[in-house]
This record gives sequence, C-alpha cells and structure tokens, in this order.
Amino acid sequence: MPNPRLTGLGAGLFATVVLLFVACVDRLLFDGSVALYGFFFLPVSALTACWVRPADLVTAPVAVPIAFALGLLPIAGGSGGFGGQLMGLLTALALNAGWLYGGTLIAGVISSVRKIREMGRRRAARAAAQRPPHRRTGRA
Repeated sequence: MPNPRLTGLGAGLFATVVLLFVACVDRLLFDGSVALYGFFFLPVSALTACWVRPADLVTAPVAVPIAFALGLLPIAGGSGGFGGQLMGLLTALALNAGWLYGGTLIAGVISSVRKIREMGRRRAARAAAQRPPHRRTGRA
C-alpha cells in the first residue's frame, strides 16, 4: 500500500480528481448512478484522510465535502444553462446528504485518530528526552 504524504491542497486535489473521474465513468457506463458515486466517495474519503500529512490533518474533513460537490457536477443533472445546472447540483447534494455526511465522518474520525496518535508520540518522545540517561553500575 503506498504511503504518500499529501499537503492539504494536494489532498483536496486528489479527492476532487478521483471523484470527477468516478463521476465521468459513472455517467458513461451507468447513466449517472449517484448511489455508485456515493459508494466510491467513502473509500476516497478514507484514503484522503490516511494520506494527508500530519501537519495538514485538519484539512481532510474540509476537503472531502468540497470534492464531493465538485465531483457530483457531471452526474447532477439539471438543464438550461447555469441556473439549471446549479439547481441540479443543489438538488443532488440535498438528496445525497447521507453519502456526504458519511464520507465526511469517515475522514473526520480517521484524522482525529491520527492526530491523537501523533500527540501521544510527541508526548512520549518529549518524556524520553527529559529522562536522565541510564547509568551503569559497574557490576559484572
């Protein structure tokens, strides 16, 4: 399994590009099934939260809902120019809020667990650095 470390912007771009690709393939092969798109959104959310670097952990739960909305554009429906497309997007977001909340929750939980583990490692390293060095007693 690769272990990339994406910046906050890189994580958002990763999620957006993957979800746009999934939506385009979904539209071509499955006539824009939003359930299929939502199903693929969940692992993309998890991967985004796993692959963002520790300094940018807070960006994963923010980036994935934005990526969901941008990726939804090809399959959202709507007709008649910008207003119709916008209405189709807003309707699709409202009707698929469960997928959106689920993916955001996954990214938030993974990011929180990673942050807590990182804080514990830092605390342990700080405590180890403050301990006096172990002295040998000279006994054989």
